[in-house]
Amino acid sequence: MPASPSTARAINDRLALRLLQQEGPLTAGRLKQLTGLSRPTVADLVERLMAAGLIEVVGESGEQRRGPNARLYGIVADRAHLAALDVRTEGLTVVISDLLGTELGRASLPIADDTGTGPAVEQAVALVERAAKEAGADPLHTVGIGAPGLIDPATGELRNSSGLPEWHRRLVAALGERLPARVIVENETNLAALAEQRDGGAHDRDTFVLLWLGLGTGAAVVLDGRLRRGASGGTGEIGFLPVPGTATLPSATDCAGGFHSLGGDAAVVSLAGEHGLVGEGAQAGVRAANLVREAVAGESGAASRFLDSLADRLTIGVASVVAVLDPGCVVLGGEVGQAGGAVLAARVAERLGRMSPLPTEVRASVLGGGAVLRGALLMARDAAQDELFGPPSSR
Repeated sequence: MPASPSTARAINDRLALRLLQQEGPLTAGRLKQLTGLSRPTVADLVERLMAAGLIEVVGESGEQRRGPNARLYGIVADRAHLAALDVRTEGLTVVISDLLGTELGRASLPIADDTGTGPAVEQAVALVERAAKEAGADPLHTVGIGAPGLIDPATGELRNSSGLPEWHRRLVAALGERLPARVIVENETNLAALAEQRDGGAHDRDTFVLLWLGLGTGAAVVLDGRLRRGASGGTGEIGFLPVPGTATLPSATDCAGGFHSLGGDAAVVSLAGEHGLVGEGAQAGVRAANLVREAVAGESGAASRFLDSLADRLTIGVASVVAVLDPGCVVLGGEVGQAGGAVLAARVAERLGRMSPLPTEVRASVLGGGAVLRGALLMARDAAQDELFGPPSSR
């Protein structure tokens, strides 16, 4: 059945807003070309969107033509302000942006292991409030959080996980209570995959696996353009994967003995030490990446042997994922994946080709550790735009 007039208007409005988001400011004539709508229909939707405070005149076209130049319309970027959080075991980083994702401010806060849950939550919330105020983005519309751990698929909440600080879960609730904003949380590796698909190493793939290599290990699975979370939210918990080459087996509460013992930050640092490579004074989660980066830069002798050994280890995890999912593409993500770049990816691809009959491209992360923040911002922006760009009744 044909859409009702109100439904058709809502569809046209949303189409125009998405084009303005993707293309930047456009004239009414260009909107007509891109949408295929008639001139009167475009004129009506421009009037509606301006009245709703969603678009505004941002300039004039530079085309040489008789008479006045055509007006350029753009999304009102400060219609809503967003916050993105990358929550790690040792602290957090927050980015403040406008509705288009333009960064307005950034702040970080280390949180020591011996900080109590209450003080840690208070410090983290205060950081977000201060960052938003200093960026002129108070009140916030939507807050997107990337955190380690499992997200309950039924409630969308961060589940209680052994080995992770209690302040992580409390922070999500506290932000919802203190801020007049929608607060959403997602697993950090899943957000990194979202960012790599939109802006990074998987930009041309709708099916791929992101293998996160940093302080922890994990994987995100994207099949046919959709992120797959599993029955309990645990898809991609590859750190618990039992693998050869470890002294023990993982347990339900500890991934020691699983793939984490081969590919985690501490394991990579230890492996480098076995080859005579020692990094100096870098913080946890960064030292392994520095060692890999230095090995790639000096790729000879001990450095080359270290990269070969690391590739041997990583291929065990990659081959297991490929055998089950056949994704066609694996992105080596996180700080270590980015540091290894094409050199490490090529080593893993060569070994994988000997272990698996399934053709699989292995790529290096483009965004590295910054993918979590980027993914959290994309999640917050999508959620805010879904609300603001929806039919008038939902705004």
